[in-house]
Amino acid sequence: MTKRLLIAIVALVIVAGGIIGYNLFVSKMIAGIFANMKAPPVAVSVTKVVAADWQPGLEAIGTAAAVKGTDLATEAAGIVREIRFAANDRIEKGQALVQIDDRQERADLDSARAALTLAETALTRARELRQKGVSATSALDEAEAKAIEARATVAKLEATLSTKQLTAPFGGTIGIPKIEIGAYVTPGTVFATLQDRSRMRVDFTLTESEAALVSPGMSVTVTSEVGDVSAEGKITGIEPKIDPNSRLVTLRADVPNDGDKLTPGQFLRVRVALPVEKNVIALPQTVVSSSLYGDSVFVVREEKAEGSDTTSLQARQVFIKVGRHFDDKVEIRTGLQSGDLVVNAGQNKLSSGATVKIDNSQSLPGMGGN
Repeated sequence: MTKRLLIAIVALVIVAGGIIGYNLFVSKMIAGIFANMKAPPVAVSVTKVVAADWQPGLEAIGTAAAVKGTDLATEAAGIVREIRFAANDRIEKGQALVQIDDRQERADLDSARAALTLAETALTRARELRQKGVSATSALDEAEAKAIEARATVAKLEATLSTKQLTAPFGGTIGIPKIEIGAYVTPGTVFATLQDRSRMRVDFTLTESEAALVSPGMSVTVTSEVGDVSAEGKITGIEPKIDPNSRLVTLRADVPNDGDKLTPGQFLRVRVALPVEKNVIALPQTVVSSSLYGDSVFVVREEKAEGSDTTSLQARQVFIKVGRHFDDKVEIRTGLQSGDLVVNAGQNKLSSGATVKIDNSQSLPGMGGN
């Protein structure tokens, strides 16, 4: 009985050892297969680094205003008899806009003109009598004084009458009427706004150090907040003093307004173009990855595999230092040099040292390729 039990135990040990040995052998073989298996190359798109011209600039927020624009106001008191414009009409210089009741002034002017005619007739007669020597010098002097007074009265009444008819000081687009026919207005009552929107001036501010880089005549680009309107102009003025409260310098640009796309009072993004710099490396912002360790890109290089003489394309993570931004480009100050191939699509699938193959069909629009 003991002999049989011993034989069973030995057999069980042999079977268990065989199973364990087989499993260890299989695990070792599988590990060896995976250890020698090479991952397939990752398809990536690349951009070749090329030093090019860089257009630096200064960014600011500005406010648009018409080169010619004002709120029109009445000069004299009276009742409004006519309004000769409608909202958004195109107005020419000198065009009549509002007529205020002027019947009394016209009557006074007719009376003054009659008095002037009488005074000039009396002056002519006094001169003739003086030439004949039958009139005293004082009579001629008195006639001349009365004629001068009559002319002044007529001129005064004509000036008063002109204030009753309000005309456009310049051409432009007029706004919504702010008075009604029959209303009584006083001097200084605003009745509409008039804006010549053919050209716009854009006022904006820069810091003292930024303003020192700007001079009259420099180009500026203005865009609306939503980015659908853009125009180019020139710097026309720089405030000669710094605002003591904000410590900023005010500048003004003159911008053409084709199609009346810009509106007085509109907020605009302003970019002042500084002199072009040569041999600057700039890349699309989308190729740069940011992390707690800094900014980096993946660069594709031809390297030898470990333990082999054959070469392959491998992606290496390179940390860089970025600088200024313009449009969709970012300046690369350190870490890259001309000729490097930078991954612009597929970098989310990469780790440093990964084998890659170049497939620029994956390139995003506007990225370009090798």
